[in-house]
Amino acid sequence: MNAFRFAGDMSHLVSVLVLLLKIYATKSCSGISLKTQELYALVFLTRYLDLFIYVVSVYNTLMKIVFIASSLAIVWCMRSHPLVRRTYDKDQDTFRHYTLIGGSLLLALFFHDKFTIREVLWAFSIFLEAVAILPQLILLQRSRNVDNLTSQYVLFLGAYRAFYILNWIYRFVTEDHYSAWISWIAGVVQTALYADFFYYYFISWKNNAKLQLPA
Repeated sequence: MNAFRFAGDMSHLVSVLVLLLKIYATKSCSGISLKTQELYALVFLTRYLDLFIYVVSVYNTLMKIVFIASSLAIVWCMRSHPLVRRTYDKDQDTFRHYTLIGGSLLLALFFHDKFTIREVLWAFSIFLEAVAILPQLILLQRSRNVDNLTSQYVLFLGAYRAFYILNWIYRFVTEDHYSAWISWIAGVVQTALYADFFYYYFISWKNNAKLQLPA
C-alpha cells in the first residue's frame, strides 16, 4: 500500500458513490450505460474469486465486497427498479459489449501468469476492465449533453486508473523484481480511452460551461 494506490482506491470508491447518488437521489439512470455496468460487475466477480480464500487485510476484503455489491446493485436498479429502469437510454446504449467479453477471454487464454482457472479469470478481468468504459463513453458521445453527476462519475473512474499507473511506477522504482506487465499494458490502454473525455472536461471546467462531447 502506498499513497498512490490509496488515492486510486478512494477515487474508484467515490466514482461508485457518485453513481449510486445519481441513481437513488434522482431515481434516474439517464446517461448511464447498463452495458458498462454489467461489464464491471463481471470484472469484479471474476477478479475476486479469492474473496473468502485469501485474506490480505480487512481493508482489502472490505473493498472487494463493496465493489461486488455496488456493481450488482447498480445493475439491478437499472434492470429492475420500477422507476429507474424507465429512464434507461436503451436505444442509445447499443454497443455490442459481448465482443469485449469474447476478446478479453481470448487474450486471457494466451496471456496469463499461470494456466489455472483463477489466474486466467484474473487476467480476463484485467483485460475486460481496460475496455469496459467504452459503451459508457460512446453513450455520452451520442447524448452529447452530460449532466454533472455522470461527468463526475466518469472523471473519478479515469482518475482511479491514472493513480494506479503512478502506483505501478512507484513500486517499480522502490521494489526489487516488481513486475505486473498484464496490468501495466491494460492500465495504459484504459487510461488512454479517457483522454478525449478528460480534454473536453477540462475545456468545460475552464470555460465554466456544461460538458458537451462531440458526436
